[in-house]
Amino acid sequence: MSTDYQRAREELGRRLRELRAESSDGPLTGTALALRLGWPQSKVSKLESGRQTPTRDDLRAWAEAVGQPVVFDELQARLKGFESHIRSWRRLLAAGHASVQETWNAVVGETRTLHVWDGHVVNGLLQTADYARSLFTSHAELRRSPQDTENAVRARMKRQEWLYRPGKRLNLLMWEAALQSRVCAPEVLAAQLDRLLGVVGMDTLHLGIVPLDSPLRVPAGNGFWIMDGQLVTVEDWHAELWLDDAETIALYRRAWDALAESAVYGVEAQQVIARVRRGIKA
Repeated sequence: MSTDYQRAREELGRRLRELRAESSDGPLTGTALALRLGWPQSKVSKLESGRQTPTRDDLRAWAEAVGQPVVFDELQARLKGFESHIRSWRRLLAAGHASVQETWNAVVGETRTLHVWDGHVVNGLLQTADYARSLFTSHAELRRSPQDTENAVRARMKRQEWLYRPGKRLNLLMWEAALQSRVCAPEVLAAQLDRLLGVVGMDTLHLGIVPLDSPLRVPAGNGFWIMDGQLVTVEDWHAELWLDDAETIALYRRAWDALAESAVYGVEAQQVIARVRRGIKA
């Protein structure tokens, strides 16, 4: 399923391909352009097909290599147009939560490595159906969107199949506050924490828990996902941000690394989860 940012990236790729065909000294093959730029031919192919995001330096080099340096400003404007995307929840949820979950399934399904920070709720890839149901119900009430809770829950549960595919890796950090947050009935939260205790040690999961009393190098902030180092998504009350420029991605990765230094893992993570679990009167 194509996303807004992916469609914009493909449009830029088509424009780059046009410029190569209209080079000032005659049409260039992708191989010839790659040689002129000193790049692997695969990079030219990925940029033209929208499978890779160019940097500003890439665009400047491309414009100069095809003998049309004046088009750099146009290319840069196109790039800025999709480096940051604000995806309004009002628009996204017009038909309910299920379609949003299906979009996420497609995006996550193509991702090999995730680096995720969750400070408020348990991550969706590890949620139980009842826990997810509570969240979808409350968000639909808050945002006054259509109630399609059961379809949304099924879509989210389907996404969890990702964890059982070879070659996938979820590097997940969660604040202890996310474990304690009473966003559902006590018995639902207790079952959710039991689920977390059971997944510690999965081959595809590296789980870190940041205890509430752990010193923080950076404030906890909103939750975010880094996908293969190519895309960052951040959820806020009014919208979901899709951030695609290299500098912003690097910033979020530094934030993730800083939070990771405050986390505990393995047996120590299980101990934090178990301590919170014992405090629930289910």
